[in-house]
Amino acid sequence: MIVGIGVDLVDIARFERTISRTPRLLERLFSPAERPLKPRSLAARYAAKEALIKALGGSDGVHWTDIEVTREASGRPWFALSGSTADVVSARGITTLHLTMSHDAGFAIAYVVADGEVSPSSREETP
Repeated sequence: MIVGIGVDLVDIARFERTISRTPRLLERLFSPAERPLKPRSLAARYAAKEALIKALGGSDGVHWTDIEVTREASGRPWFALSGSTADVVSARGITTLHLTMSHDAGFAIAYVVADGEVSPSSREETP
């Protein structure tokens, strides 16, 4: 069952200017493995993290560096979650996260679908 979806779009040039003005953002937003990537790849990962937060329904308990976007051998992107962010995903009954990202024409986009089981107590009652 889909328990959440999220999408985010990032202007790569604007993102690059922001990182240039505030280099410490790299440490706050990205894992050590992500930081050396090119700006367009970082922008796509930023979009992926924002899309994940939207799919989760908010950022309570979520920490940016607990979310690492990595790739399978096939090239397919996926989330490697740790810390309290992994706990939040589990507590919300999410068992699978689907991620797709792209960048072109100066923009990066990411889309996340969160699948899982929703407990009866977390569902809204219908009249």
